[in-house]
Amino acid sequence: MMMKKKSISASEAFLVFFLCQMISALDVPLDLSQPPTITQQSPKDYIVDPRENIVIQCEAKGKPPPSFSWTRNGTHFDIDKDAQVTMKPNSGTLVVNIMNGVKAEAYEGVYQCTARNERGAAITNNIVIRPSRSPLWTKEKLEPNHVREGDSLVLHCRPPVGLPPPIIFWMDNAFQRLPQSERVSQGLNGDLYFSNVQPEDTREDYICYARFNHTQTIQQKQPISVKVFSTKPVTERPPVLLTPTGSTSNKVELRGNVLLLECIAAGLPTPVIRWIKEGGELPANRTFFENYKKTLKIIDVSEADSGNYKCIARNILGSTHHVISVTVKAAPYWITPPRNLVLSPGEDGTLICRANGNPKPSISWLTNGVPIAIAPEDPSRKVDGDTIIFTAVQERSSAVYQCNASNEYGYLLANAFVNVLAEPPRILTPANKLYQVIADSPALIDCAYFGSPKPEIEWFKGVKGSILRGNGYVFHDNGTLEIPVAQKDSTGTYTCVARNKLGKTQNEVQLEVKDPTMIIKQPEYKVIQRSAQASFECAIKHDPTLIPTVIWLKDNGELPDDERFLVGKDNLTIMNVTDKDDGTYTCIVNTSLDSVSASAVLTVVARPNPPLDLELTGQLERSIELSWVPGEENNSPIKNFVIEYEDGLHEPGVWHYQTEVPGSQTTVQLKLSPYVNYSFRVIAVNEIGRSQPSEPSEQYLTKSANPDENPSNVQGIGSEPDNLVITWESLKGFQSNGPGLQYKVSWRQKDVDDEWTSVVVANVSKYIVSGTPTFVPYEIKVQALNDLGYAPEPSEVIGHSGEDLPMVAPGNVQVQVINSTLAKVHWDPVPLKSIRGHLQGYKVYYWKVQSLSRRSKRHVEKKILTFRGNKTFGMLPGLEPYSSYKLNVRVVNGKGEGPASPDKVFKTPEGVPSSPSFLKITNPTLDSLTLEWGSPTHPNGVLTSYILKFQPINNTHELGPLVEIRIPANESTLILKNLNYSTRYKFYFNAQTSVGSGSQITEEAVTIMDEGKMAMASRQVDIATQGWFIGLMCAVALLILILLIVCFIRRNKGGKYPVKEKEDAHADPEIQPMKEDDGTFGEYSDAEDHKPLKKGSRTPSDRTVKKEDSDDSLVDYGEGVNGQFNEDGSFIGQYSGKKEKEPAEGNESSEAPSPVNAMNSFV
Repeated sequence: MMMKKKSISASEAFLVFFLCQMISALDVPLDLSQPPTITQQSPKDYIVDPRENIVIQCEAKGKPPPSFSWTRNGTHFDIDKDAQVTMKPNSGTLVVNIMNGVKAEAYEGVYQCTARNERGAAITNNIVIRPSRSPLWTKEKLEPNHVREGDSLVLHCRPPVGLPPPIIFWMDNAFQRLPQSERVSQGLNGDLYFSNVQPEDTREDYICYARFNHTQTIQQKQPISVKVFSTKPVTERPPVLLTPTGSTSNKVELRGNVLLLECIAAGLPTPVIRWIKEGGELPANRTFFENYKKTLKIIDVSEADSGNYKCIARNILGSTHHVISVTVKAAPYWITPPRNLVLSPGEDGTLICRANGNPKPSISWLTNGVPIAIAPEDPSRKVDGDTIIFTAVQERSSAVYQCNASNEYGYLLANAFVNVLAEPPRILTPANKLYQVIADSPALIDCAYFGSPKPEIEWFKGVKGSILRGNGYVFHDNGTLEIPVAQKDSTGTYTCVARNKLGKTQNEVQLEVKDPTMIIKQPEYKVIQRSAQASFECAIKHDPTLIPTVIWLKDNGELPDDERFLVGKDNLTIMNVTDKDDGTYTCIVNTSLDSVSASAVLTVVARPNPPLDLELTGQLERSIELSWVPGEENNSPIKNFVIEYEDGLHEPGVWHYQTEVPGSQTTVQLKLSPYVNYSFRVIAVNEIGRSQPSEPSEQYLTKSANPDENPSNVQGIGSEPDNLVITWESLKGFQSNGPGLQYKVSWRQKDVDDEWTSVVVANVSKYIVSGTPTFVPYEIKVQALNDLGYAPEPSEVIGHSGEDLPMVAPGNVQVQVINSTLAKVHWDPVPLKSIRGHLQGYKVYYWKVQSLSRRSKRHVEKKILTFRGNKTFGMLPGLEPYSSYKLNVRVVNGKGEGPASPDKVFKTPEGVPSSPSFLKITNPTLDSLTLEWGSPTHPNGVLTSYILKFQPINNTHELGPLVEIRIPANESTLILKNLNYSTRYKFYFNAQTSVGSGSQITEEAVTIMDEGKMAMASRQVDIATQGWFIGLMCAVALLILILLIVCFIRRNKGGKYPVKEKEDAHADPEIQPMKEDDGTFGEYSDAEDHKPLKKGSRTPSDRTVKKEDSDDSLVDYGEGVNGQFNEDGSFIGQYSGKKEKEPAEGNESSEAPSPVNAMNSFV
């Protein structure tokens, strides 16, 4: 992933601007007196368009506003006397009107402007006015140039001298630029150089054009004719320099300019130019080669670039060189230009003017435009070379001083005033100005001030803060406070105080530090297939008080105007991506204070384009070279090329794989077969997939030849006992190597001294030989031939004539019984001759005759086991114990099975029985149980007995002692006595033979209860289903009803508790009314899960019971937070006359029995 991030805050941009301002002098407010300052002037060398008015600029400021005057060629220029010249109002700019037929040449000259007020005079540079010139070419007669092929030639341009110099280029009559190369190129002087001419250089329209940019005109030289005549052979020549001439030359260039050095050489072959600097290296990053390395270009030259530069021209016949001695001179340039000086009366100061150059410039001073030597005396100043020293200045010392630094290559002129003022401090920055910066970036808080003497500046934070000092702040001379790394706690009010001896002033400004804008989820590098969808994310985090704007760019330009580009809040989606969407996508987030960006590259990949321009070369009888030009990779490198061929003679329209080569290879040597009309095509393959096939190559028909190979997969297998079927795989069309493809089929019986029998057949793949002996080996060979001859001698294969069924059964069959379910059978192998075919193996047929334990026959189901190969034994698994079996063995060949061996009888021994078929336990009594069972389904022998084991299970499901009883095999029932009453028993039952015990079955049963313990038993059973329990509950209900009636009577006698009022006030929808028909209460129900109350944790139901016309209510029973029950179920809580939070009206009823408690006491 390619990722780029940048962040530029507004405060950083301002810092750059501020640091630039630091070098300028402190400006005097315009409401105070000050000498003139030149603010705008025309360039020193001012070339004007002679067709337009001449405007010579001169602008200045000062207090009072300055007046302007001009000199021309050193004398006063009286503007009022020239009707064509006017001065703009409130300005010194001159306008020369040449539209009235006045020529611009009349106003050529050197002009200088002076701006003057009562405090001094400032002057401009000497402005040289020259109108531009674009003269015509002089008439000349040009003779045709007749040049011998291989010679050099220079076509001279010699443009007219213009102002400024014209731009030269060569074109033909059709205004098409003449092509240039290492052989033909234009020199710096505009001439056209031919290192050697070729026949194609012959033409009659070599035209040199001069373009004068200032006047937007183009002048044309007369066409030059060149005719090249050929001589054979063309003589090669070593290099000779056409320009510069000689072995050395000199060049002077000024500091800061562009140095251009040129070497153009003649020779055949065309020489190659190389540049070196003797005794040093060419300056890195400033050196460029142009015009096919014939021009050396060094930009921004300095004195260090002086030296000897050598150009070397070389071809195969030799070399030549030229040394150019370069001297870099320098027009004056500033080291310390003079600065405006504001002083108060009595102060000291200096003006410094320092410049450098080569040769070193001379420094001269002027005051108010007059050389200081002849200017009026001022006792407060002293000139010391490049410095003027002022001591105890007075107001009359105010003036404008000019410093002139000059040498032979130019001059510099700078104005600097000395302004003597007495002013108390003033702060120019607006009050309560708000500054906003991004956290962790510099904060610059202005305190622009003026005063004379120069005020001292102090900064405070907060209304009553202390003076700011320390490493966390930078205090600039112009009053600005810099916080190098502003933090959130830097936010607040800052106070600037300026004071001098004449007074003091202050100003407050505000600083807010904002959170930086961040891209928290940047776009990532994407590789997308053509027609798919690409999406870039750009999730941002920013200060909540700033409003961000998100802009997406493609390759640093705007997104294409295409509806496929969908810009979301924090993403960019490109639908149906195409190749032109490839590029770098940048997300830029801007706020008013900062900007961040992140970029990612989208690479659109696709299957490669098909290869182009297939070409066949180097045609031979059995090989050819194929070359091609790769198609576009589509941003996924080609891994390999697949070459396919078509045989237009045998299989037109069918393409076959030929070979493949690496993706870096574009030629391949292909092997060919005779008698094939080849066409080739190439397919390019990259990670995305295969390209479309290229266009087919031209066809190439190879000559016929004998076959190179014989049929493959030759076999001889008989289909009948008396034949031999010979088969083979036919040659493909291109393998025939010629017309008339046939096969010579040969065979003879193996190990018999017979001659080969042969037959030639057509282009088929099978031949049948009849009348052969049964299953005998044959030697077979099949040879290809065509009209031109035979293929090489084929190799022989062994085949066999047809098989027949085996004649003999295996003998000496023996059975070894391993155990009751497994036996091993042995037999003697059948003689090979009697098999009469390929031995496939042996089959063992076996079946159960009867079970020895039951003596009953059943349906015979034969089983078959096959043993492959020449095995003479096998295992018979899965036999049933104590059974009688028979088996026989047969040999198998390719035709089928032979006769069976005599049946062999064998018996399996006894095994353990299966589990009894069932076990039932019936007739439970207090101390006995009756057991019945069925005999095992598979006794697997003679049963000897049954084994019964049993043990009791207590209420916690723990097992008691185990009792074992052996039962005769002829029994099927048993009564177990002396058991415990009401006890659960677990029984284990299995059968036995002489071999051992079989698998067991289990059952459980319970003896019945003693009648004296019925109640206890009922609790261990579900008592809710017992009749006695239902009767008991009815009695309890009746008793509760009686108790309730007693309670109501006693309560009514007390007369102290307004139950009726409470009942009306607390009507409960859950109250169950009495049934009207019989006067009984509704069913008692637990509102939660209808479970009976547990002992020790009983609580009254959420539902209450009331009689419809009763004066009392059961809502108040047991509803208080103090209500609870004892462990025996008796109610111990207070009887409350009101619901929760209502005070009790008495405690007399606290002794009344709870009806719920009464019910629980019966349970």
